[in-house]
Amino acid sequence: MLFSPGLNTQKNLSKIEIRHLREKELPALEWEGEYIHFRPMFERAYRRVETHEAVIWVAALQDTLIGQVFVQLRSGRNELVDGHTRAYLYAIRVREAYRNFGLGSRLMYVTENDLIWRGYRYSTLNVARDNLSGLRFYERHGYKIVGQDDGRWSYTDHLGQTHLVHEPAYRMEKELKLGR
Repeated sequence: MLFSPGLNTQKNLSKIEIRHLREKELPALEWEGEYIHFRPMFERAYRRVETHEAVIWVAALQDTLIGQVFVQLRSGRNELVDGHTRAYLYAIRVREAYRNFGLGSRLMYVTENDLIWRGYRYSTLNVARDNLSGLRFYERHGYKIVGQDDGRWSYTDHLGQTHLVHEPAYRMEKELKLGR
């Protein structure tokens, strides 16, 4: 299904459901092919959901996914996520037609409150140094720069080819508190 925002995007916001990703929706994370190269990464992330190492939140408008937040609850990188008090957020995105209407804030609110409910005290994320709008968004939501990350990572695409990525980033952190 091709994505086409409604004529009155703001009116549609009241119909958006924020919930966990369903396995049958994995292809919808590709956004009509824009992110097809991340298909294996999405599948691995969902496998971690099944083993309770991760959570994937989505914003859905009818049958269309228009936003997402991936949350790593356990990993081998304790500076990002330790499985007890610190969780790592990544792959945070909202479709362009739905930006600047508060949807990203709603996704973060739900995600952070779920982490508080699970007993986590800190949320961490990396934002590319050249993503100034992302940096401002996270700062508005209480995240502070706590370091830098070289941003070297790799992924295998849907065709089996490995890609090396260099995306220097800021490491950001937020202390999660009840009743914020």
